[in-house]
Amino acid sequence: MSKPLEGIKIIDFTHVQAGPACTQLLAWFGADVIKVERPGAGDVTRSQLRDIPGVDALYFTMLNSNKRSLTLDTKTQDGKDILTKLIKESDVLVENFGPGALDRMGFTWEHIKEINPGMIVASVKGFSDGHHYEDLKVYENVAQCAGGAASTTGFDDGPPTVSAAALGDSNTGMHLAIGILTALRARDTTGKGQKVAVSMQDSVLNLCRVKLRDQQRLDRVGYLEEYPQYPHGTFSDVVPRGGNAGGGGQPGWVLKCKGWQTDPNAYIYFTIQGHAWAPICRAIGKEEWIDDPAYTTAQARQDKIFDIFATIEEWLKDKTKFEAVDILRKFDIPCSPVLSMKEIAADPSLRASGTITEVEHKERGTYLTVGSPIKFSDLKVEIKGSPLLGEHTDEILAGLGYDPQKIAALHEQRVV
Repeated sequence: MSKPLEGIKIIDFTHVQAGPACTQLLAWFGADVIKVERPGAGDVTRSQLRDIPGVDALYFTMLNSNKRSLTLDTKTQDGKDILTKLIKESDVLVENFGPGALDRMGFTWEHIKEINPGMIVASVKGFSDGHHYEDLKVYENVAQCAGGAASTTGFDDGPPTVSAAALGDSNTGMHLAIGILTALRARDTTGKGQKVAVSMQDSVLNLCRVKLRDQQRLDRVGYLEEYPQYPHGTFSDVVPRGGNAGGGGQPGWVLKCKGWQTDPNAYIYFTIQGHAWAPICRAIGKEEWIDDPAYTTAQARQDKIFDIFATIEEWLKDKTKFEAVDILRKFDIPCSPVLSMKEIAADPSLRASGTITEVEHKERGTYLTVGSPIKFSDLKVEIKGSPLLGEHTDEILAGLGYDPQKIAALHEQRVV
């Protein structure tokens, strides 16, 4: 089966997570992604957090599937010549170097346009160009703090907290993938390439838009009725940390289930929506609340919301999280078990859908990785193992017109 991005060639000059997450997604959908790495070293994540000595770490394998690896020393003239040939016949160059690195390499935007006017150069930035922190090095948790996520995550009596979700890294990669596809579509119309850039701060903020909404509401009325601080607590002039409160106007909280004393994840997330109030009351045996004016509206319930959650917890105490959700789903009540990574890894539904998949690696053997979160009716996304360092160097050079003798000489000179 042909894939939608077949025929698109991408030079992948990225490392660690944000850039590789972007290019991996495009590789899944058929693009030929050539990961350019330093000879003898490669992406730093090949050796970070290893679980098997001398073998590519899971950090690398889970971000670089379906790619080809080319080792190349771009500081040499031969290396520059190879890169020039690659740019001539490629569609996209993706990079997350520090500011000015491509320019110092000799590949300014103006020079790249001369080589290939249709080229798209896509960049991951820490902060947008012109930002007063644009020269600051940014990692995942730095981005979460700069983008507003940390200040609004956690509990009100604790410090700002970063999320385990890669809001700064993988999230930025997803945004950049959308930008690349948009630029490719524009090129179909104009024939011209362009630069595309996504900053990690901007990407985090894009996921925190409801908190920017809340700041404006707080500025206007002085309180936020869906936060646990209302109505008994106090508000300052900044959006507070809301604990496990629902952010969309439906009160929610993490509630204990049977076994919570020994299992740190024996909890469910329980949401109280207006249309579900009567079913909730029936499910937990509190039918008298259905028509009680003290409970019938969200406004009436808000000052008692934690008393309501305590009543639900009392109902939950003899039920496991899975038993509880199986009962509540019959009443169409929004809820979910708090799933551990161990439970997710073994989840048969996620295996069946391809969201979690096992792939083969030439040195590691079988390992577990994430599959495509995007599902298609006419595309089956096949996840392949990540490449060994330089595994496809000779193949790629041959495709660029280099004969075996020249390729051997390049190896001898350690250009590749």
